[in-house]
Amino acid sequence: MDFQHRAGGKTGTGGVASWSETNRDRRERLRQLALETIDLQKDPYFMKNHLGSYECKLCLTLHNNEGSYLAHTQGKKHQQNLARRAAREARDNPVQPAPAKPRVDIKKFVKIGRPGYRVTKQRDSETGQQSLLFQVDYPEISDNIVPRHRFMSAYEQKIEPPDRKWQYLLFAAEPYETIAFKVPSREVDKSDSERFWTLWNKETKQFFLQFSYKLPKPMF
Repeated sequence: MDFQHRAGGKTGTGGVASWSETNRDRRERLRQLALETIDLQKDPYFMKNHLGSYECKLCLTLHNNEGSYLAHTQGKKHQQNLARRAAREARDNPVQPAPAKPRVDIKKFVKIGRPGYRVTKQRDSETGQQSLLFQVDYPEISDNIVPRHRFMSAYEQKIEPPDRKWQYLLFAAEPYETIAFKVPSREVDKSDSERFWTLWNKETKQFFLQFSYKLPKPMF
């Protein structure tokens, strides 16, 4: 067939493509575009039926192969239905504002100085374990406040050059300043309530803490 002499054709060029050829070329371009942008395994509207053909659950269309379905997804009908679905979901499920975080009022206290204290060194006559007994006085402690304590390694504090031989025992209770005691960095025995215990006496406003060090393990 002489395509050069078709109506609208030019010498040296192919003939004017028919409508079916143009449509086939367009669908192929759409299919190639869809292959680059769509993963059929993640497409919620793609379904293979029991007859072996493919369906678009959004548009209720039937397709003979995956290429036909992919080309369909790039078409006007599918894109319009996607836009309608998105608009309907946005209307039915408006974005809810994030719940406001509960406001926690931070209590502020005016520091009134350091508490009084007493430290007693002890040794168990039976086991030979060394222990320390701390008594900290809080006569002006705030209502509903219970003194707190914790051990701090030498590498946590920023006051002195760190020394692995020492650790710090801190006591805190508002409105008093936090105080710290420098004690040997040995393993504390917390095996029972006689070796490690605390007591807060609400009547006398005194806090007690006693702990024992574990005995060093024999070399042989």
